[in-house]
Amino acid sequence: MFQTTQRRLTMQYSGLLMLFLVLFIVVVYTLLYIVILRDQHRELENLTRQETRIISSYLAESARNELQGLGSQELVLAGADQFFYYVTDTDGNFVMGSETMRHMREELFELVSGWVPEQNEIREETIRLTFDERRIGGREIDEAPKSDTVRLMIDGSPIFYNNQFVGMIYIGKDISFAYQLFQWLLIVLVSLMVLFAGVAVFMSYMMSKKAMGPISTAFHRQKEFVGDASHELRTPLSVMLSSIDAMEMTDGVEEDPFAQKLLRNMKSEVKRMTGLVSDLLVLARADSGVVERVIDEINVRVEAGNVIESLTPYAESNGISLYLDAPDELIVPGDRARLKQLMYILLDNAVKYSLEGGRVEMILSKNDRHWTMKVSDEGIGIDAADQSRIFDRFFRSDKSRTRTVGGHGLGLSIAKWITSIHGGTITVESEIGKGSTFTVQIPNEQAASI
Repeated sequence: MFQTTQRRLTMQYSGLLMLFLVLFIVVVYTLLYIVILRDQHRELENLTRQETRIISSYLAESARNELQGLGSQELVLAGADQFFYYVTDTDGNFVMGSETMRHMREELFELVSGWVPEQNEIREETIRLTFDERRIGGREIDEAPKSDTVRLMIDGSPIFYNNQFVGMIYIGKDISFAYQLFQWLLIVLVSLMVLFAGVAVFMSYMMSKKAMGPISTAFHRQKEFVGDASHELRTPLSVMLSSIDAMEMTDGVEEDPFAQKLLRNMKSEVKRMTGLVSDLLVLARADSGVVERVIDEINVRVEAGNVIESLTPYAESNGISLYLDAPDELIVPGDRARLKQLMYILLDNAVKYSLEGGRVEMILSKNDRHWTMKVSDEGIGIDAADQSRIFDRFFRSDKSRTRTVGGHGLGLSIAKWITSIHGGTITVESEIGKGSTFTVQIPNEQAASI
């Protein structure tokens, strides 16, 4: 139980830390992405304005009102990481330009042909570079052809002379390095996240272990107290029960109705307390992990018949009929005393919560893998929301009715423990107002190897 709780705490702590870490990485990556791209936008806009001014100044100095023939002039238009620039006239015809890969002029010019950008409009394009196997930029190469991609940021600006539109200038800037930086940054951040994930899990484990320490200590002390108290209470309760029996046989008691009533009430409460102490002692032993068991070959048909016979007077006093459906002989390995206690708990529970005139039935069967015990009643039933909790200690589905029929909410916990030490399972199917069916399945081989 504590290990499961500690694992859950570890998962919750580490999950919370990882959530904050992921949010931090997303925020950092997004901010860097926006800042770097905005910086590239700003640089490209400044470069475009600068080169536009250069062309406009040249036109003013040379008193030219058109761009045709401009390509023959000595104008230096270049910038850092500038992949290409093109100047076109009013009809979109090529006037002058330059590019890093001359053999790709046609493809690059196609990207800007006819484009009239709106204010502050910047395009991003991805192109696949093809390397001429003989010449690149006028240089001879010997390497084989290859291909790659480039991310371009493209800006355009109109050129005016005397407030008259004379053409356009387009500039493409290579921002591949920025996206490569983003990839490296993402790899670094993911690597850091993986590293810190391990640290977060370790820290969460240590935190959960420290948090569970006092609880575990208190629980073990509680188990020791319950075990010791249960053991110590058995003797005085036995003495009290013997004393009440002796008082019932005292002269004059039989003739005094009031004294008889007091003794009956005392005897009933002492027996109830003895049963509670016995149940607590069983659970204390279960918690200790040390259980004394004697494995025999048992005819559960006979044992079930004995349990039903002992409970028949109690059931008949409540108007309940008990039935047993089982083969004449059903031999299984197990702890005789524990299995009888399991049968008694399930049958007693069924009788308590059955309505007058109801029917309680026990069905026993066996196959090659396991043997099965089903106990069905036609009682009040169990709410679906409570069915997952009825095997918890001290849990009572119908608390108001339990006060009338008795019980402490320990019987089904003991039944589950007895089933588990035999390697089996216990389940319940129930519907309000129609009754409940408890099913116990115990593997034959596992039960034999206990």
